[in-house]
Amino acid sequence: MRNDNSQQPESAAEATVTAQRVGLSKFQLYSRRFFRNIPADIGLAVFVILALMAAFGRFLTPWSYDEMDVLSFSQAPSATHWFGTDGAGFDIFAQTVHGLGRSMIIGIVVSVCTIAIAAIIGCLAAYLGGRWESAILSVIHFLLIIPSFLLTALIVGSSKGDWKMLMLVLTLTGWMYSARVIWSMAISVREREYVMAARFMGVGGLRTVVRHIVPNIGSLLIINATLGVISAIMSETGLSFLGLGVKPPDVSLGNLLSSGTNSVNSLPWTFWFPALVLVFLTVSMALIADGLRDALDPNSAAGGRA
Repeated sequence: MRNDNSQQPESAAEATVTAQRVGLSKFQLYSRRFFRNIPADIGLAVFVILALMAAFGRFLTPWSYDEMDVLSFSQAPSATHWFGTDGAGFDIFAQTVHGLGRSMIIGIVVSVCTIAIAAIIGCLAAYLGGRWESAILSVIHFLLIIPSFLLTALIVGSSKGDWKMLMLVLTLTGWMYSARVIWSMAISVREREYVMAARFMGVGGLRTVVRHIVPNIGSLLIINATLGVISAIMSETGLSFLGLGVKPPDVSLGNLLSSGTNSVNSLPWTFWFPALVLVFLTVSMALIADGLRDALDPNSAAGGRA
């Protein structure tokens, strides 16, 4: 995935003009650009398969993720246990499906909440300007230097691995960098005519931000939210792998990898199946994010062919 930040996603106004020129709605325009990108199509297909697996995979096996088969300890993959069992007799397929769903829920919810907070604070700082802008940015920069990993580990560890608490802490400690990026984008939008008109008409600052600034950097928010899913999943996986995130009896991909690492030589399937699912999930999201960036970028090859 390329890291060229010199090209910025087009604004809502630019997208409207482009769509009118080619006789399409904005959604149709973006869809055509996205689906012309074969890697993005593959990523979307893989993500949909994984989402369906997380939602309905538990109906494909008679075993529950927290149910032991006392007659099949450390069993290799078979017709009875597709991904095998671990040393305690738990079905690895059932646990992987449940762990995938748990990790996806955490990643998506944390990403959406993080971007929502970052968008409001970053755009509000750009809109207010002056001392308020400096004060908000100072707070953001201060929070950025706090070791969020250790803070998250301490809070989640004291909650005994509650995944809801993990989502809350990851959200509260993960919005600052995105807010800094969004602020830099919103600076150019705040000088647009429609924002100045709203200011002169006495429209409230928060209302102006929500109705005029945020929608016009929506493409940036969509891309950041997609990439944020990867970041949140990796944070959850890392914490759970170290025993500081989701803990048994609940299951996530992170603690599956942690337990599988201890027996990777004797029971390799307990590690490699969850690891492959995690790789497919993160790579698919990266391909989708790259496809969205090309679709929303007016200077991309996809944009030129739309």
